[in-house]
Amino acid sequence: MAEELLINVNPFETRVALVSHGLLQEIHVARAEGYSVTGNIYLGRVERIVPGMQAAFVNVGLARPGFLHARDIDAPRIMRGDDQQNAPKTDIRDLLHEGQSLLVQVEKDPISSKGARLSTQLALASKYLVLMPMEQHIGISQRIDIEDERQRLREVLETVRDGAQAGIIARTASEGATAEQLQLDFQLLQRVWSHVQEARTKVTAPALVFEELPLHSRMVRELVGPDTETVFIDDESTYRRIRRYVDEFIPNFAERLHFYDGKRPLFERHGVEDEVKRALTSTVALKSGGSLVIEQTEAMISIDVNTGGFLGGHNLEETVFRANLEAAQSIPRQLRLRNLGGIIVIDFIDMEDEEHQRQVLRALEKAAEADPARTRIEGFSSLGLVQMSRKRTRESLAQTMCQPCHHCAGVGVVKTAESTCVEVLRALSQDHQARCRGKSVEGEYLIRATEAVVDRLLDEDAQYLTDLSESIQQEIRIQVEPSYRQGQFDIVLVQNVPR
Repeated sequence: MAEELLINVNPFETRVALVSHGLLQEIHVARAEGYSVTGNIYLGRVERIVPGMQAAFVNVGLARPGFLHARDIDAPRIMRGDDQQNAPKTDIRDLLHEGQSLLVQVEKDPISSKGARLSTQLALASKYLVLMPMEQHIGISQRIDIEDERQRLREVLETVRDGAQAGIIARTASEGATAEQLQLDFQLLQRVWSHVQEARTKVTAPALVFEELPLHSRMVRELVGPDTETVFIDDESTYRRIRRYVDEFIPNFAERLHFYDGKRPLFERHGVEDEVKRALTSTVALKSGGSLVIEQTEAMISIDVNTGGFLGGHNLEETVFRANLEAAQSIPRQLRLRNLGGIIVIDFIDMEDEEHQRQVLRALEKAAEADPARTRIEGFSSLGLVQMSRKRTRESLAQTMCQPCHHCAGVGVVKTAESTCVEVLRALSQDHQARCRGKSVEGEYLIRATEAVVDRLLDEDAQYLTDLSESIQQEIRIQVEPSYRQGQFDIVLVQNVPR
């Protein structure tokens, strides 16, 4: 599968796009004020322990304390006065105490109101390997499925480690890598770990002791593979920096690295800008005429499949099957592009044929194989829904680039002018009852609202307003307030002030 990596850099933003066969598969955005901290290692200080959650909040110097769960603590090394390798993790209070300093690594960026997810099980990644200083075992990526290659890598890593007290995982990119390449990678990671240990002795918690590579270099490390034909970079200084990185760690890839100085902007030339705009909408048009409606909530992602204008097929069942099949092939790409994770529920169009259900499920699983994020797919439920999960490590594309609407506060809907008028009339009546209680009050009421509400009060609801004015025996004036949002209004009693 031919791929291109596009890197767009300017002083206020860095964007990295992975394009496969002309389709945008993945987009990473880092703003000057919002770079990812995933992978960073901090010397943190335990601020608060919550036994009921079996968790601790650790100050690492970010805006909010990070969240550290007991299962993410390397207990034998953290536990006070206990060096047993099989120490039981019974209570977080046996592992940590408030004010304690410890090394932690960010596993998930802060998302919305949640602090960063932390772990004491440290891991340092390079092109081919992951070094785990707190572990001892050797692991091989599950995506390497050729048993002979898995065995070869295991034997090479045993030799490379040569008795070093650290665990190693061979990443997917290590498939086919030589023993020399793996040896160089391991030595690099050992130097990085030595730097972390040295930095820890020179700082006081909370403090950063190791910072992951910047976005552009990290994405080259993570996304470049055997299918990558070209990497285009539109900033000369960034190109030189990445070129040095490639020459040192991926020398056989150097000829595929290019500085882009075309007349048209890099992302515009490859159609990325339009793809990103579409990825921020909830509706995805399918080629057949059907559509997906993707909604992101706090707890889960819901995806609804619609036939739309798709009328193909000889009968209804065949039409539904083909629409669902195309949707199943498109959904994993949309999840990856939008970086949506957590629990995902897919409402396919109802199918009666069980074989059609199996084929749609297989298409979904096959399309998800291209996604580097860990996914799990369940079968059709009794309600015809498919549930899947996708590992989430950072904010979604919408969370990165958008904010809740100040009119609807993220709900997605606003009150109609009719509903607002009803509220105005009700509030006016209640205010008069509370103020007067049988007594007459001098002055007049002033209603301030949006133009749509004022228009309705003067037209469809004019009789209600007149009747209410007579009932409370008060004059009522209406004023348009352009700065008010839909559904907002004010009622003011304007009294005569003697001069």
